[in-house]
Amino acid sequence: MVTAVVDTTPSDRFKARQWQDATWEAYQQYRDTLDPDQFRLFFHQDHLLVTDMGWEGIDHATICDLFTLLLGFWFNAHPDAVASSLGRCLLEKSKDEAGAPDLVLYIGEDYPRWQSGQPHHIDLNSWRSPDLVGEISDTSLPTDLDEKKQLYAALGIAESWVVDVRGQRIFAFQLNEVGKYQRCDQSQVLTGLPIALLEQTVQRLSDESNIQAAQWFYQQVLNLEPAVDTEAG
Repeated sequence: MVTAVVDTTPSDRFKARQWQDATWEAYQQYRDTLDPDQFRLFFHQDHLLVTDMGWEGIDHATICDLFTLLLGFWFNAHPDAVASSLGRCLLEKSKDEAGAPDLVLYIGEDYPRWQSGQPHHIDLNSWRSPDLVGEISDTSLPTDLDEKKQLYAALGIAESWVVDVRGQRIFAFQLNEVGKYQRCDQSQVLTGLPIALLEQTVQRLSDESNIQAAQWFYQQVLNLEPAVDTEAG
């Protein structure tokens, strides 16, 4: 991990894009000063990462929107499920951890809802952790597979995806009984979804738009065999 002393003034923010030594108070100053539409914050084990998202590249934007479409199509094929997608919203567990994943998914009725007078980030001291998060990795693959993965495990998030934009691969991880991520080839949050199908969908972007690829994914989902409950009987 690369470290440097953080000057907590926002004018120094472009030193970021590397994890830097920081206090929780320094993180809070960035959080309360920077434009959340342009910057994403991550805080883990007394280190801070500030990512400038003011100009997303075409590949990152294409795949980020693709995965939002994929989640929508998945739940269109499973209309009895209740879910909420809150991608890029800041998750914060006071004085410990914070992060703003590209994908944030809650399954069930108890998803965060904003109320007047409350902060706009998701306070994980008041709300439970999401069921699934994901990172679209164009230039950030090393930290997405290292520090950010550790961060999401520390937050107790059951499943985490890392989409390797350049390699057209999906790294999917599930939280085990000791709080560590293990690689998996099928989603448990989206029961019965093969990770290979996500990879095949991403690979179609070489010849198709993200909307065409998402439509193809939907047709495949409709033809998936129902997941077998291995705990039944």
